[in-house]
Amino acid sequence: MTPVEALERVVHCLDRANDSGFKAKAFTRALEVVRGMSAAEVAERAAGNTLTQLEGIGDSSAKVIIQALCGDSTYLDDLDRKTRISMSPGGAVYRAALRGDCHMHSRWSDGGASVESMAHTALALGHEYIVLTDHSARLTIAHGLDRQRLLDQLGDVGLLNERLAPFRILTGMEVDILEDGSLDLDDDLLAELDVVVASVHSKLRMDSDPMTARMLAAVSSPHVDVLGHCTGRLIGKRPESTFDADVVFGACASFRTAVELNCRPERLDPPADLLNRAIELGCFFAINSDAHATGQLEWQPFGCDTASQHGVPLERIINTWSADELLAWTGRSNLASH
Repeated sequence: MTPVEALERVVHCLDRANDSGFKAKAFTRALEVVRGMSAAEVAERAAGNTLTQLEGIGDSSAKVIIQALCGDSTYLDDLDRKTRISMSPGGAVYRAALRGDCHMHSRWSDGGASVESMAHTALALGHEYIVLTDHSARLTIAHGLDRQRLLDQLGDVGLLNERLAPFRILTGMEVDILEDGSLDLDDDLLAELDVVVASVHSKLRMDSDPMTARMLAAVSSPHVDVLGHCTGRLIGKRPESTFDADVVFGACASFRTAVELNCRPERLDPPADLLNRAIELGCFFAINSDAHATGQLEWQPFGCDTASQHGVPLERIINTWSADELLAWTGRSNLASH
């Protein structure tokens, strides 16, 4: 393992542990520094014990670099062990059935990794496909994609798919549901995407009636395939949005719009009562990581445990299907060449 690979793995493990503090930032900076150096220079500095003289490399990152050069992985192995995600036996059944992940972000918007890195990680985790769902333009804080940037991304994904086959990157977007229920992307582009996730990111404290109308308009759109993190909650930080669950989830069932089980540990959305109601109303589901970094792609066990606890029917989880089955369900079978 090279020093770059070792540092990448450290960052992956810290992302998996949802560590966004000083340590994660320090290792990310060290990785950037080492990527900009030649292998010979790294080895020379390691031999001369001068790595920490470089701005951005501290004692811990220097240790990882030196261990990698010596064929030692003690630091990395210990971190990997400490940050592994446990899973219940029931959750493991759901995780084994998953063939893809339908919600994730890359550096194109607010993610921390390239599309290719996310794809390679998903492949290593046993997935057959991912759906790339960077943010739409209205979410400026997340560097959302406007029309031209999305078109550019579609071109890049096409080239990546040629190299990564048979693994597939399906095209998509996490589209903002605007206050009137319309979607933050032109219809012609929505129709071209393989899978569309629609989420509320603004005015989360709307009264229940207008929020219900807003969500109803979105989930009944022929372009929307998944309702993302339906309450918008952040556990311990932001309360759930309120809406008429029977109306919204009833529409999801009628229009075959899947309800996302968002696996981010600060979201775990929907809450238990709403998940149970969505099951009762016959909804489809997607167990999605909502990953913004490679390590976060390993968060699906959180949603799998929840699905197991509440008895979500496996046959109604859309990312237990093959990519072709998923595209047939979304009505994008003719777009499978993307």
